[in-house]
Amino acid sequence: MNMLIYLIPIALLMGGLGLAAFLWSLRSGQYDDLHGAAWRVLADDEPGPPKS
Repeated sequence: MNMLIYLIPIALLMGGLGLAAFLWSLRSGQYDDLHGAAWRVLADDEPGPPKS
């Protein structure tokens, strides 16, 4: 039972840090263009010079 005195604040602190990291990623624009990266994967690259 004495371990709960340590584990509960640690769990709350880690949850708060995770929430802070998620909110930071939202504010910095990490999730702005979700479809652009998917279309870039499917698009063909520009043709380069022929290999000899």
